Amino acid sequence: MGELTLVRAARPARVKIAPKTELPLGQILAGDCVSEMRKLPDASIDLVFADPPYNLQLGGDLNRPDGSHVDAVTDDWDRFDSFAAYDAFTREWLTECKRILKPDGGLWVIGSYHNIYRVGAIMQDLGFWLLNDIVWRKSNPMPNFRGTRFTNAHETLLWASQGEKARYHFNYRAMKTLNDELQMRSDWVLPICSGGERLKGDDGHKAHPTQKPESLLYRVLLATTEKGDVVLDPFFGTGTTGAVAKRLGRDWIGCEREAAYRKVATARIAKELPLDESALTTMQSARSQPRVAFGAVVEAGLLPAGTEVFDKKRRWRAQVRADGSLLCGKESGSIHHVGKTLQGAPSCNGWTFWHYERDGEIKPIDAARQLYLLSVED
Repeated sequence: MGELTLVRAARPARVKIAPKTELPLGQILAGDCVSEMRKLPDASIDLVFADPPYNLQLGGDLNRPDGSHVDAVTDDWDRFDSFAAYDAFTREWLTECKRILKPDGGLWVIGSYHNIYRVGAIMQDLGFWLLNDIVWRKSNPMPNFRGTRFTNAHETLLWASQGEKARYHFNYRAMKTLNDELQMRSDWVLPICSGGERLKGDDGHKAHPTQKPESLLYRVLLATTEKGDVVLDPFFGTGTTGAVAKRLGRDWIGCEREAAYRKVATARIAKELPLDESALTTMQSARSQPRVAFGAVVEAGLLPAGTEVFDKKRRWRAQVRADGSLLCGKESGSIHHVGKTLQGAPSCNGWTFWHYERDGEIKPIDAARQLYLLSVED
């Protein structure tokens, strides 16, 4: 994984961490999230990702200019009699999150302008310490059909630790690698859930009105959990959190009172395959895996200047230059930059993208990096 950051105070010795054997791992708990979380032991969860009702306060149907109906959030679970009722509900489930999270556990809550400020204030009242507010900027937002306001093109995620002096997990290196060797910013441009990812119910309509994209959960879990951590989603819906957690080798627990959502989520997660061990172990912590510049590998003669490297499908061939850069036709730059540019991709891990041939065997250039690390350790 990426660099693991544990800051400030150490875990209090008096807090007993509940063993995993006491947890309903890989299960969707059928019922109200507050009552279901009350059944879980103290200090047993590594991360909570919560996508609570937004309390949208929608009045009447919403139609497009052509008169067609917009399938918006009109379900009973998003209706509250008053702000006070919503605040009371919010305080209840956040109180349980506070109890079941480990001392170094983290909390993520996503919301819109309708609710996120109320939720954030209650989080602070309960002692959570806000680390970041992330703006998820939707690359393809739903327009404002009435033309009476700005298009709602973003949602806000709040990331918090258990307290001002609490430790927390942050895989800085993984986030920087994911962002093409630049520090990951707090504004994330990601598309909304659509197309083949959008799940359908038995009636052919979308199974859930606010299904979150897997890319969003992928980034959250990659950034703030480790392999084997336990992730709880108290508003499980169609199971995006569970599906991504399973893929990344995390354990998960979901709470969902709506039977229709549980049915869809169960089928979805059953089809999900976890990444193999090699894929997970390439995402190493900077502390467990010293950072190596490709130039150092070239300098050590393990992939000397003039070596030809290529992608696994041999679509592109590049030449290693003396300064550790690559030259492929008119493109030149780092192993990551050239790989990204050739593919037209937002990022590229050059260590696994580029390969070389040695004694008739094709290997990723990461193999040369491992040889370099062994030579340094010796």
